[in-house]
Amino acid sequence: MDTPLVEIDGLEVAFAGHDGALTPAVRGVSLTLRRGERLGIVGESGSGKSLTGRALLGLLPPEARWSAKALRFDGHDLLAMTPRQRRRLCGTQMSMILQDPKYSLNPVMTVAQQMRETIARQGERLGRRAMRARIVDLLAAVHIRDLERVADAYPHELSGGMGQRVMIAMMVSAGPRLLIADEPTSALDVLVSMQVLAVLDEMIERHHTGLVFISHDLPLVMSFCDRVAVMYGGRVVETCAARDLANARHPYTRGLLAANPPLTNPPAELPTLRRDPAWLTDTTR
Repeated sequence: MDTPLVEIDGLEVAFAGHDGALTPAVRGVSLTLRRGERLGIVGESGSGKSLTGRALLGLLPPEARWSAKALRFDGHDLLAMTPRQRRRLCGTQMSMILQDPKYSLNPVMTVAQQMRETIARQGERLGRRAMRARIVDLLAAVHIRDLERVADAYPHELSGGMGQRVMIAMMVSAGPRLLIADEPTSALDVLVSMQVLAVLDEMIERHHTGLVFISHDLPLVMSFCDRVAVMYGGRVVETCAARDLANARHPYTRGLLAANPPLTNPPAELPTLRRDPAWLTDTTR
């Protein structure tokens, strides 16, 4: 059996309040990801989805207090690495696409300037013309048509979908083995979302990349991912194959599904999710 690309065992993340008391944000999360697999992580805002992804990449804020029994990537023990060693993995073997390109791209730098900086940090030493050709090739790979105009544009001159394609081009430029996509389509309309997902799908297939897809959109995750982990209050309460999510057993997952009524024959009244404090401590799933 192949060794998992990613192994997370017993991840804990907490933040200190004004009184110094620690408030847990991620509670004992354990997950695995295989090469080429698409793992969806779903749950309400504040359930710990993004923090789990950021902990894997070493991108937690300085005030976070975190620990784990094991944190491995492609056979590397991340817990034994220095911060400098982990930074070398980020952007080359591990990358993250953030939620909204308006806040992720630098507003005072052109697309070409930002992509040049990303490529240089990956260790590629190219001359001016070769660098420009590399940037144009990366933009073409995500199906951007007006390549020269987009390369010289500032982020505010791009649409949301175009900005997200630029983000994907930057993050997959080194052919990462792990890609974490944090709500990559939440700011986009349905048509543009499908276009961006098609580009993302193509990039994953090309590089055989393992994907962690963080989302609130359960129908999207069911159709796009292979497996799903459902988080509540910083815990993973249920995992299942994406195709089986509609038949989930945990009451929290069933409540999330019920909050997405069908467009045809919708219920007369939208059900209210009733939370049980036992979900924070129950280890059976």
